[in-house]
Amino acid sequence: MIRSMIRLGVILALFAGLACAGLAVVYSITGPVIAQQQQKDLEAALKAIFPDSDGFSDITPELAGPDPKITIRNGYVMKKGGSTIGAAVKAIGPSYSAGAVVLTGIGTDGKVVRAVILELNDTPGLGANAANPNYFVDKPNKITFMGQFAGKSLGDPFTAKGDVQAITASTITTQSIAAIVKASGAAAKAYLDTTGGAK
Repeated sequence: MIRSMIRLGVILALFAGLACAGLAVVYSITGPVIAQQQQKDLEAALKAIFPDSDGFSDITPELAGPDPKITIRNGYVMKKGGSTIGAAVKAIGPSYSAGAVVLTGIGTDGKVVRAVILELNDTPGLGANAANPNYFVDKPNKITFMGQFAGKSLGDPFTAKGDVQAITASTITTQSIAAIVKASGAAAKAYLDTTGGAK
């Protein structure tokens, strides 16, 4: 009985070791590919926010978030011909279902250039409409939920059903995204003010 239990334990340990080794091999192959794709996605998102930019550099260590519920993941100063044209901040904050990840661009004038949702797992057909390019909070002018942030001053309150038009039946998602955009913008503006990049 004891001998069979030992044999079973050895067999299970061998299978576990082989599984771990297999996973390590798979990760060593796919890890660099995933990292490369993430870098391409980031560059595309930054280019979508700052189409005139011809380069950027990482400023993450120099950023501080003003809201403890919102985590600044990454930050980038955007350049054109060697001059600063703004900053972009990637941040995560709580939303209705889970964390929402938003990339926000701030111009040297301290206004939101554009904000894009990178990750959102809120309710389909409700909160998830925040990331839907075909969902308009202002149908006559074809302004999407995220589109309404372009041009907003960071001095605005960023309040759902106030200066931010809410997604139907999704006030929590609306306020969550608005808070992430405002906190990201504040972190970017603080950097630009400190480094002399702001006008």
